[in-house]
Amino acid sequence: MSEKEHNAMNLTYQLNTILFLDIETVPQEENWKNLSKETQALFEKKTQYQRKDEFTAEQFYDRAGIWAEFGKIICISVGYFVDVEATKQLRITSFFGDDEHKILIDFKVLLDKHFAKKTNILCAHNGKEFDFPFIARRMIVHQIELPKKLNLFGKKPWEVPHLDTLELWKFGDYKHYTSLKLLTSILGIPSPKDDIDGSEVAKVYYIEKDLQRIVRYCEKDTIAVAQVLLRFNNENLLQEENIVSIH
Repeated sequence: MSEKEHNAMNLTYQLNTILFLDIETVPQEENWKNLSKETQALFEKKTQYQRKDEFTAEQFYDRAGIWAEFGKIICISVGYFVDVEATKQLRITSFFGDDEHKILIDFKVLLDKHFAKKTNILCAHNGKEFDFPFIARRMIVHQIELPKKLNLFGKKPWEVPHLDTLELWKFGDYKHYTSLKLLTSILGIPSPKDDIDGSEVAKVYYIEKDLQRIVRYCEKDTIAVAQVLLRFNNENLLQEENIVSIH
């Protein structure tokens, strides 16, 4: 590895270059019966390993939101740091609704206009395994050109502009999984999971029809990811007055 490549893997990132994010997803259809026979068969095959003999594909469909092939995005929350009179401020905003295409377009516009510099990076918890590829796959489904920050074709590992707080916490231990809730607990960060959890999002969306509740939950996760990164850097946590929602 060249010295240039080595240094590229060990950059100290400036907080104001990072876009923190979290997404919430649900099954594409509320009910299994709304799926075509072909889609039902494909879902059955896709989930065979996870289901084993414990669940039928229909019984497992409430978890379809974790796969980009069978789920859709209903909220993307983002956060970014600004310096206000030398005091860090985290600004939070969300793209949400029933129109996934619009959510993705609005998110792409944000990336292309404000986070397209070489120094800009995206950060999420388990983002490399879930959030980033999920967004990219759904953009392809909707025939949306990938923004540079999500287009990884031909990029070397050290050129990928992504940070993952789960990966950072692993310290190379690829067997290890730590939830955001557990990580915030042990690091003394106010828990983002004080309302609903991921397994309840589909019910809140389709049955309770309370999208605003999901948005609040998504924004809390985004704030928690930013707080985790602050703790990793041994910096003071944000106080509530320094977190500003922009809608």
